[in-house]
Amino acid sequence: MWKGAKPDTFAKAQHLREQMTETEIILWNRLKDNKEEGYKFRRQHPIHKFIVDFYCHQAKLIIEIDGKYHESDHQKQYDLDRSKILTFQGLKILRFTNEEIMNDIENVIKKIKQNIKNDSLPRP
Repeated sequence: MWKGAKPDTFAKAQHLREQMTETEIILWNRLKDNKEEGYKFRRQHPIHKFIVDFYCHQAKLIIEIDGKYHESDHQKQYDLDRSKILTFQGLKILRFTNEEIMNDIENVIKKIKQNIKNDSLPRP
């Protein structure tokens, strides 16, 4: 799901993979070993002109970790606009705070698994 991403977006994504935050590392260490569920996650993945924290193509699921930076009015509006574009492309977004990752990683993983399981159930 990188269609439309430009070379500079790929370069920035590579840089972000090399400079992951503490909470991104914690979640990545859990997601990358989650292959028993049959779902592969990518980190700092380009989608269109954006780079998402984590992406699972099979589930069309984006996971974002929001730190203090995301609390400003400007950033909240940017995140909202970005989310509209991504969801319009048929993608689902789960957002977690740094605090949730640091203090309750088991519940974060549970929510991710529930989301994947619910989306994989047959539709009536």
